[in-house]
Amino acid sequence: MRILLSRAGRALPVVAAAAALAAATALPVATATAAAAAVAAPVARAAVGDEAPYIVTVHQDVDPAAVARMVGASPDYVYRTALHGFSARLSPGQVAALHVIPGVESVQEDGGVSSFETAG
Repeated sequence: MRILLSRAGRALPVVAAAAALAAATALPVATATAAAAAVAAPVARAAVGDEAPYIVTVHQDVDPAAVARMVGASPDYVYRTALHGFSARLSPGQVAALHVIPGVESVQEDGGVSSFETAG
């Protein structure tokens, strides 16, 4: 039961931040930068074990690093050429918060790639 309470205690700040982001996006907002000003608190960081690697893409007119800061993420890499976005380890709460930010195009879990040898 202690583990469940611990996780629930960590989830409350994340839920509150996601609700604040949802409320901010309900207002007419021109860019993600303006939405960031409307959000009072960043999303709380989760324990490292709760995070997974993600690739986030954003519209060309949105700063990927600013979007990462909005959810309290530390990007491993910021893409500005072939992709416009960033990669980072994100908690489930950060992923949920990214889905409601204007200008975010996709949030995809990063997975490994493997090749298969042909039997011959």
